[in-house]
Amino acid sequence: MDEINANWLAYGALLIWPVVALYLYSRLPVGQATLWTVLGGYLLLPAELSIKFKMVPAFNKETIPNLAALAGCALYTRRLPRFFRGLGLAEILVLLILIGPFVTSLLNGDTIRIGNTVLPGVGAYDAGSTMIFEFFFMLSFFIGREFLRSDHDSFQTLRIMVIAGLAYSLPLLFELRMSPSLSYWIYGYYARSIVTEFRDGGFRPVVFLTNGLTLAFFIMTTAVAAAALWRIRSRIGRWPASVFTGYLSSILILCKTLGALTYGIVAVPLVRWVTPRAQLRVACILVTIALAYPLLRLDDLVPTASILEVVRVVSVDRADSLDTRFVNEEQLLQHAWERPWFGWGRYGRSRVYNGWLGADSSITDGYWIIVLGQFGIVGFIGTFGLLALSVYRAAAALRFVNGMREAICLSALSLIVAFNIVDLLPNASNSCWLWLLTGALFGRAEALRAKSKQTAQSARERPLVSRPAV
Repeated sequence: MDEINANWLAYGALLIWPVVALYLYSRLPVGQATLWTVLGGYLLLPAELSIKFKMVPAFNKETIPNLAALAGCALYTRRLPRFFRGLGLAEILVLLILIGPFVTSLLNGDTIRIGNTVLPGVGAYDAGSTMIFEFFFMLSFFIGREFLRSDHDSFQTLRIMVIAGLAYSLPLLFELRMSPSLSYWIYGYYARSIVTEFRDGGFRPVVFLTNGLTLAFFIMTTAVAAAALWRIRSRIGRWPASVFTGYLSSILILCKTLGALTYGIVAVPLVRWVTPRAQLRVACILVTIALAYPLLRLDDLVPTASILEVVRVVSVDRADSLDTRFVNEEQLLQHAWERPWFGWGRYGRSRVYNGWLGADSSITDGYWIIVLGQFGIVGFIGTFGLLALSVYRAAAALRFVNGMREAICLSALSLIVAFNIVDLLPNASNSCWLWLLTGALFGRAEALRAKSKQTAQSARERPLVSRPAV
């Protein structure tokens, strides 16, 4: 990536966010403050910009909100989240994510030379740095699992998403009219080239996210959240949620992103009219496909040709772009399978180089191929397994919910997480916000199961009352 020439306001925004977070915690309940701290940082802080100190992982819009939320929760609840609750499946997957890089470094100490390109080996320092960064990045999962466990927290999560989507639609509409330049005008730089955002005679909005794809996907999730509030007949202010569902769906269309629009066409009607049990079945199917995707691609079981034909009917340009992704996935997957279990490590070692000059010919769009290439099957199972496990646990916990309102919130949140996981296949859209949603869903499922066990235990311990003789 080219060097970023950000202005003082961009760095100031990163540095001041912990102060903003502490103010939120002083004014709001812990759950709401946590949601606004992480989501606000994700939406407002400058993208692709980091503050880096020697021997310390980079501080950016992903890690700073997490650390600020951790400080706020610790200060106002007098306790830290429990990072490990015994040694269950979730803890094992976390250990795979955190410890896997050490094994990767042990297996990738060799220097790779391809033409004039020299790729250094991965050392213990790189492993330690990666482990710390992954821990900082995943903090929102632990925080969500600990502090967003109640039904009210699930409802507030959906409500805050809708409010954030409504507020964010204003700069979004501005960029639709004026060009996606707010990041340049305010922070002094473009996160990515705006040339890639040109669509249908205009531009896709970006605001302060990485690209138009990420923004469109976020708007899709807010429309899904609004549909859930509509179904439970909730209002925001004086307006019914049905109005906001229609408005946010219209904004999604204006984002000019076929993938996010397709997700929305499927997800919004599901949440509004289909039973929660059926929604959770769909969510489980989606995350199962995501988990199986590498093996399906390796065995050529993904119908790429049929998918391209369908997309080509809608847009030739988008079909060509998708075809390029498929071709690069195939090359990267074959390279990843040379070191399948723990991957190639960092420094571009997982990429494909061609020609006597060793030119980098890779385009790494999907997060799954990035993880698989760098950290192998172990890293993929740890990351995608933990994300998917939250959906499976929520589906299993549905039988413990108390009422339709609670079931709708649980199933809607599960679908949002499931579509986030599926979107990691074509896009590198991983974020601290996704991990907070995953943690909240995981924590809610655990709370429901724990409450059911407590109720059953109380029933067993309740003394029998003999009937009086008549």
